Amino acid sequence: MRLAIENLHASLGQARVIRGVSLSVEGPRFIGLIGPNGVGKTTLVRAIAGLIPFEGEVMLDGRPLAALKPRERARHMSYLAQGAGSHWPLEVSRLVALGRLPHLAPFARPAAADEAAITRAMHLAGVEEFIGRDVLTLSGGERARVLLARALAVEASLLLVDEPVAALDPYHQLRIMEVLRAYADDGRTVIAVLHDLTLAARHCDRLILLDNGKVKADGTPSDVLTPENLRETYRIEARIGEGAEPFVLPIRRSE
Repeated sequence: MRLAIENLHASLGQARVIRGVSLSVEGPRFIGLIGPNGVGKTTLVRAIAGLIPFEGEVMLDGRPLAALKPRERARHMSYLAQGAGSHWPLEVSRLVALGRLPHLAPFARPAAADEAAITRAMHLAGVEEFIGRDVLTLSGGERARVLLARALAVEASLLLVDEPVAALDPYHQLRIMEVLRAYADDGRTVIAVLHDLTLAARHCDRLILLDNGKVKADGTPSDVLTPENLRETYRIEARIGEGAEPFVLPIRRSE
C-alpha cells in the first residue's frame, strides 16, 4: 500500500486547520499521529478518508482518492472515528459483519471468506465473549472494542483509527495497541491518532507530530519525542526513557 499526500489544506468552517501537509507512506507500518488538542489530527485523518473537502492531493497506490469509487475505497481503506458509537440494537456479531459490506454484492450473503474475516476480527479485538448480546447493553469501552472489530473485519490495506484507546482501561489499551501492531505486521498500514505518548513510543514504527496544522516532526519515536519537541508543541517538561520499554512521563507544564 502506498499513500501519498501532497500539499494538503483543509478547513472547518472558516478556520484553516491543515496547512500544506505532505507525507508519504509505503509498506506495512504502524504510524502514530500525535500532537496537542486542536492541531488538526482528526481533520487530517478525515481528509485522508475522503470524508471532508480538502485542497491538495491524496493518492492511494498511485491513484487520486477522488478517482476511486466509494465501494472500492471502502475495500482498501477502513476508518474508525473518534468516539464512534452504535445507535441501533444490533447483536454484536451482526455489527462486526457490517465491515464486510464493501466486499459483498448488493443483497448477497457473506461467503465463507467473509465469515472467516469476521471471526478473525472478533478474536483480535477480544469480543467473542459478547456474541449474542445487544451492542447497546455493553459499556462504552466494550462497545469501542466491538467497533474496532468491525473496522478490522474489512481487512483493508490501510486502517485509520482516531483515538482507539481513549475509552479503555489500561489492560485493554495495551491489548488494542498490540492488535494494531499485529495488523501492521501482517502486511498492512495503520495510522492512529494517539494521545498516550508512551504507548505511541512503544508500539509505533513512526510518529508524525502535528502542530498548528503542519508537520512539526516526522520519524522514529526516539527522533520525534525529544525534550525540545515536547516543550515547543505540548508545552511540557517530561522525563523520557529509551531502550526496550521507552516511556514519556510528563513532569510539569512549561510556559
